[in-house]
Amino acid sequence: MKLCFSSSSSSSFLRIILVSSILHLLHLNANNYASAIPNKIGKGYRLISIEEYPDGGLLGHLQVKEKNNIYGPDIPLLQLFVKHETGNRLRVHITDAEKQRWEVPYNLLPREAPPSFRQTIGSRKYTHSHTLTGGAEYAGSELIFAYKPDPFSFSVKRRSNGETLFDTSSGDSDSYSDLVFKDQYLEISTKLPKDASLYGLGENTQPHGIKLRPNDPYTLYTTDISAINLNADLYGSHPVYMDLRNGGNDASAHGVLLLNSNGMDVFYRGDSLTYKVIGGVFDLYFFSGGSPLAVVDQYTALIGRPAPMPYWAFGFHQCRWGYHNLSVVEEVVASYKKAQIPLDVIWNDDDHMDGHKDFTLNPKNYPHPKLSAFLDKIHSLGMKYIVIIDPGIGVNNTYGTYTRGLSNDVFIKYDGKPFLAQVWPGAVNFPDFLNPKTAEWWADEIRRFHALAPVDGLWIDMNEASNFCNGLCTIPQDRICPNGTGPGWICCLDCKNMTKTRWDDPPYKINASGTQVPIGYKTIATSAYHYNGVLEYDAHSLYGFSQSVATHEGLLRLEGKRPFILTRSTFVGSGRYAAHWTGDNKGTWDDLRYSISTMLNFGIFGVPMVGSDICGFYPAPTEELCNRWIELGAFYPFSRDHANFYSPRQELYQWKSVAISARNALGMRYKLLPYLYTLSYEAHVSGAPIARPLFFTFTNETKLYGLSKQFLLGKSLMVSPVLHRNKTELKVLFPPGTWYNLFDMTKVVVSKASHYLSLDAPLHVINVHLYQNAIIPMQRGGLITKEARKTPFTLVVSFPLGEKSGEAKGNLYLDDDELPDMKLGNGRSSYVEFYATVSEGAVKVWSGVEESKFALEKGLIVEKVVVLGLEGIGSAVEVEVDGNTVEGSFGISSTGHEYHGEKLEEGADKMKNVMVEVKGLELPVGKKFVISWKMGTKS
Repeated sequence: MKLCFSSSSSSSFLRIILVSSILHLLHLNANNYASAIPNKIGKGYRLISIEEYPDGGLLGHLQVKEKNNIYGPDIPLLQLFVKHETGNRLRVHITDAEKQRWEVPYNLLPREAPPSFRQTIGSRKYTHSHTLTGGAEYAGSELIFAYKPDPFSFSVKRRSNGETLFDTSSGDSDSYSDLVFKDQYLEISTKLPKDASLYGLGENTQPHGIKLRPNDPYTLYTTDISAINLNADLYGSHPVYMDLRNGGNDASAHGVLLLNSNGMDVFYRGDSLTYKVIGGVFDLYFFSGGSPLAVVDQYTALIGRPAPMPYWAFGFHQCRWGYHNLSVVEEVVASYKKAQIPLDVIWNDDDHMDGHKDFTLNPKNYPHPKLSAFLDKIHSLGMKYIVIIDPGIGVNNTYGTYTRGLSNDVFIKYDGKPFLAQVWPGAVNFPDFLNPKTAEWWADEIRRFHALAPVDGLWIDMNEASNFCNGLCTIPQDRICPNGTGPGWICCLDCKNMTKTRWDDPPYKINASGTQVPIGYKTIATSAYHYNGVLEYDAHSLYGFSQSVATHEGLLRLEGKRPFILTRSTFVGSGRYAAHWTGDNKGTWDDLRYSISTMLNFGIFGVPMVGSDICGFYPAPTEELCNRWIELGAFYPFSRDHANFYSPRQELYQWKSVAISARNALGMRYKLLPYLYTLSYEAHVSGAPIARPLFFTFTNETKLYGLSKQFLLGKSLMVSPVLHRNKTELKVLFPPGTWYNLFDMTKVVVSKASHYLSLDAPLHVINVHLYQNAIIPMQRGGLITKEARKTPFTLVVSFPLGEKSGEAKGNLYLDDDELPDMKLGNGRSSYVEFYATVSEGAVKVWSGVEESKFALEKGLIVEKVVVLGLEGIGSAVEVEVDGNTVEGSFGISSTGHEYHGEKLEEGADKMKNVMVEVKGLELPVGKKFVISWKMGTKS
């Protein structure tokens, strides 16, 4: 949700006016701000001891060389721990050697614990040809850790070729310091080659595309400001980046994570990168890669694999803040059906609530009996229903959720009392999700609400956390707050500023909200505290993540079904529990373009189920823009139309032209559901992004490194949307190979080198192309996933055009999507691999099946095989199932391919190739089959 001019459940209107104004000035001076070189701080540390740790790794101590008081006193003695945790992952952990420091809790993000502070160094020396005066190396199977003792610095190298990936040394000519470690200021830097391409470090809206730009500001601190604010810290904190390098057409990628939840600025200068962090420890993880996919695989192996998603989550979703009563929701559902536009999930923002209070129903506008009848009806059709819940719990002694929370002592505190804030219900307290009792209380509230309204998932918003007020507040005694007459986002509590502690006013000011506002601005006061005295100062950016964990557990307990959670605020590891939408965008062409980069970033962050509000959250989109947005949004992993209370209605049936585009684009999405669901399985087992940049497949193509206007779904489908107004022609960058138009597979582009081609793109058309050497499973589609997934399959096989000897591969994952996990071996899932070859004039398509039981029980069949790029049509088709010949009248036909562009390749106009269709098949998906034929003469 929310506000007319701000965030989906936003902060105050005045705040957005302020932020937007200041950001305008900020952007005018961005280069001056970001490139300002700070003075060097101190002389760093010296390594005074290092030995082999009994359980593996190196354990050492660092002593500060020269004390100073810039940003506070130095911590005099540090503990260094280095370990190759796996063959492809190296960890470097630096903390205070004499005092416990804040770290991301190990129970929240499970991982191996380093030695405790004040660890006694063992007696066994690590003796790999080094002395403390000369430096040494500590090698793993793929990475090498090397260090220099005085001043202490370290580097990480790739073992295969010696390439330096990370180097913290600071020379006289470098603009950054040696290692700095104070209580509230930590600084570490690395050299970088100027031709490195960096990605990540979010969440932010990057106007120039997915590739990080030198001297743009990168601040990480979860903040509720609208996503329209460019290059500013937004809802999530992901201090991870991928570094892609290409030396002589031999590209390799690696990843770097600084696991730290404190606020930080990251200064990327092109030839160096500096972290400036206001607390915690240096907990650095290095992932060797070397492909982009391998980096994400290794990263998610540490932070948690992406959550399994229910099948219906890949259908289309409709939401709006402003469905004032149930009859409006019923009308929306009926109108989608009448317009023959697919719809799987209907959502409510807070309109269903009683006074904006979580886990309640408005007795007048959403009466329980009528809502129950409505849910029974849509559930019988296979549709789903999701509602919003915000973390702020209304302070109201007649409100059961609040009183039970109070009696269980689950709220964040300040001076021994629950910290008071204001959000939509008025005065609120915030649950402390780091407290084990809170998770129990939260799960019970979910259970109680589900008994009242059997929702199918939960949408957790405002969880940065957002607060309409600042400082230490009390409920006014002389007036009603809020009084119901003005905007709900204006602070009406009695508040006073809080700057008396170093937690409220730290010595180093991160670039919070893009304007260096106080870090407690419009959120929980940073001197408030959580369970066991944990400061909000340290745990702030974990709030949405910890709420996702608790919500996931609460939903899982209900009926043991696979949860669906959509969260706005995210942190490292959030993808293990939840999907994400990109927050409050605008209905503008710029925001349409920005949505692609943010989506692709979250794939790198391990949150592959992601999308933006289609047609924009506010204000009113134009009809043309909404056409183009649903064409793009139909191919977001998470596809939802959502609008603001103050915006005109923008459901896809509101314009006839948009309805045509929606039927076209969503019609293709629903045919591709088995492909998308299989990609979600791959994401769950390997972290592979569903939507990904083109360089993930074409890693050596440097032209693609900054490409942010096209993307891939999986390895093989390229989506190329129209992103500018009044355009009916589109320049598409085609990497080398053969590309088939998915909407008309007779149309083909052949490219020997990456280059742009102009394609027709009339209003209702989006260009989607299938790459060579692929097999994708498709179905007939439908208006709802429950029915679409029952329809027969078509296998589309793509060979390089005219290839005399080639092969193609694909796969299909099927399961009971109510199961909590996505895996084989449970009797309720099946996995099929498809293969195809063309060789010596013969074509062969066959399958291999694991765990066939589920697919056979569902009676799923393959009715058609389409093979692209062949030289001729062929003879009679031979079919075998489980080794037995199948007789039948199988139809085989061909259509000539149409080549795009004049003189696209040498001799291309002389080639004669065809698309061959084999129909009349009834091949059980759960059985192994072979289809073959001779090509015969050219068509």
